[in-house]
Amino acid sequence: MTAFRIAPAVADAFPGTLVALVTASGLRNRETWPATAAAVEELERRLADGTWRPADETDPRVGAWHTAYRSFGTNPRRTRPSVDALGRRLAKKGALPRVNPAVDAYNCVSVRHGLPAGAFDLDHVTGDVEIRLADGTEDFTPLGEPGTVEHPRPGEVVYVDAGGVLTRHWNHRDAHRTRVTGDSARVAFILETVEAPRDGHLVEAAAEELRALLAPHSTATAVHRLTPGHPEAVV
Repeated sequence: MTAFRIAPAVADAFPGTLVALVTASGLRNRETWPATAAAVEELERRLADGTWRPADETDPRVGAWHTAYRSFGTNPRRTRPSVDALGRRLAKKGALPRVNPAVDAYNCVSVRHGLPAGAFDLDHVTGDVEIRLADGTEDFTPLGEPGTVEHPRPGEVVYVDAGGVLTRHWNHRDAHRTRVTGDSARVAFILETVEAPRDGHLVEAAAEELRALLAPHSTATAVHRLTPGHPEAVV
């Protein structure tokens, strides 16, 4: 079992935080996921015919993350929240990247709802996971760069386990060690907002949508929630 928790300093600084943890065990990530493929293709069709656009920094959902990033010293126009970067890529290319079905599923849900999303292979997580302020000594190896080691700035919000940083700048980029691959069988997917009074219903809807995409290809799924008032969940 893995505990996820929000550190008191983050809870105090961001009292509107809501993190939905959508867990899947017995994940079969090498089979065909027709519902996910259809959802991605539908989103791309809507973009192409002009009936939908991904949220950008002028949208309050993304704007809230820009404000949060600036508060802990990150320039969000240089280092963008994941949903902002993914939406910009989609708007430019007209298509979402195809990685593997589980990643494609959470990318689709992320841009559809304008919420940052990420995922950790729980079999590669060491100990518990905490959302806390970095002290600057932690190691981070970015996704796709196994030979690179970075150190977050002190005060930067990070996801971290006993082995190092799992996500820098709260939700900008995940670590290589805990990336979701075709062989990942036990995964925690993350959807989040720092404006739960306004956007909490979007997080709940997105979590259920993601769970529905995962369920046909998993032995079991569940949704857990972290808030400043309930800062820990065991998955």
